[in-house]
Amino acid sequence: MKSELAALITIALEKLVADGALGELPDATPQIDRPRDTSHGDLSCNIAMVLAKRAGMAPRDLATQLIAALPDNSLVDRCDVAGPGFINFFVNQSQQTDIVQTILDAGETYGRSNTGAGQPVQVEFVSANPTGPLHVGHGRGAAIGDSLSRLLEATGWAVQREFYYNDAGQQINNLALSVQARAQGKDPSHKDWPADGYQGGYIEDVAAAYIAGETVQAADREITAKADIDDLDAIRDFAVACLRREQDQDLRAFQVVFDHYFLESSLYGSGAVEHTVNALQTGGHTFEEQDALWLRTTDFGDDKNRVMRKQEGGYTYFVPDVAYHHNKWQRGFKRVINEQGADHHSTITRVRAGLQCLDVGIPEGWPEYVLHQMVTVMRDGAEVKLSKRAGSYVTLRDLIDWVGCDATRYFLVARAPTSQLTFDVDLALARSNENPVYYIQYAHARCASVLRKATETGGQHDVADGLKHLERLNEPETLALLVSLARYPEVVATAAERLEPHDVANYLRELAADFHSFYNAHKVLEGAPETTDARLALVTASRQVLASGLNLLGVSAPDSM
Repeated sequence: MKSELAALITIALEKLVADGALGELPDATPQIDRPRDTSHGDLSCNIAMVLAKRAGMAPRDLATQLIAALPDNSLVDRCDVAGPGFINFFVNQSQQTDIVQTILDAGETYGRSNTGAGQPVQVEFVSANPTGPLHVGHGRGAAIGDSLSRLLEATGWAVQREFYYNDAGQQINNLALSVQARAQGKDPSHKDWPADGYQGGYIEDVAAAYIAGETVQAADREITAKADIDDLDAIRDFAVACLRREQDQDLRAFQVVFDHYFLESSLYGSGAVEHTVNALQTGGHTFEEQDALWLRTTDFGDDKNRVMRKQEGGYTYFVPDVAYHHNKWQRGFKRVINEQGADHHSTITRVRAGLQCLDVGIPEGWPEYVLHQMVTVMRDGAEVKLSKRAGSYVTLRDLIDWVGCDATRYFLVARAPTSQLTFDVDLALARSNENPVYYIQYAHARCASVLRKATETGGQHDVADGLKHLERLNEPETLALLVSLARYPEVVATAAERLEPHDVANYLRELAADFHSFYNAHKVLEGAPETTDARLALVTASRQVLASGLNLLGVSAPDSM
């Protein structure tokens, strides 16, 4: 609807240019918005205020001329000038009711598009160290990353979901030492407990499984414990496999499945890290100082040059990150989106600078990043900080066990990633209108209930017949619901373009509110047969959009509650 109106306004602008009222057409497409107050119209445009100075006339006068220049059309019923020069458009009722037919014809494809044209895009998210259970921050990343992937798929992109395991470095050594200490009968209070050891209850479980010689299947490998408490390498391999398996089980319980797993250790084993360092040196982007190897990242926008190889010989953490992203580029991903915690903000500039230094044609600003802020968990009015299993943090599994997968996914994606999030466990459990996921799912369940009852009447009602009488859908609550349903394709397209899945969550809450208002104001199965059938068609369309929107968030659409 917005694009249709923008096209009409462009035709009007062309007429004003031809008549000499305007010197030239604007470069950009007219911006169409939806007024918050429906008394101000269904759509509005500020183009007259934007072009008034260029046209040499008052915005309201230009707006009046634009309205007069609009071609005959079936979209606009009337329009008026408001305030300093806004043009408010009121859409024909037939255009609003026709959306029911559009939705029923399209079915599950309503709201989907082919913007991506089948181009590949990789979305990397979660990418937790395999050193412990997934915490709630990882859960937020999983909810956002998977919803982003679903949105991109809905807009025509060929999405690969990737999980990068940081299975190399000091944290993994600390994990191995912690498990070894437990296997030796020590606990965190022991004087010989590793200084940076992990203390959660899961360490004891891994140690017990290792001593028992258990076999662990983790994604791409199967490892049987050697049960030798002195073999630190064997303990390391087994512990990483155990934690990878646990993380994968938690993600599957969260309805998140990855297409590809990439191990940091493989970058060292394949020589990719050394190759990257050599390429940077050959390109003349490095220098040595104070027995360390540096990268001139300031040449590419960084605030200071960065150490690549430390004095003692090890590489800093951003070097394998550059090698990893070079690998992504080599795999053909011209578009990559990384969903990570806000603590990764400082790495963006240096990774991008490192990639520029490789001189292999990677564009500036590649890859794209979506960074999420921290999550605070509240229960019974107090912050929850500890988990029995993890020891020092609340786990994703804790949330799933407490409130279920649906509520966890919705709550973790419902706010902009840039905003800190408070996860209220009590609200997520509430069966009330204040709980947004309950409120939305209840709207879908109501739709299903109405349609079930309609079938129980023995064929007295016919949705197909209702499509012939959509003019009966003329009450204020009904028209508001129709407007909300028509917005769905725009919401999906914009959320995918801006990488903001929370827009879908907010839209669904508004759609549910409009459906509940319609449902409470009108008895769907009572009244004239033509009106009832038209309302049933509207309910069917509402059910489809609610289900599609919830699916984009990885949330179920129950038929009963």
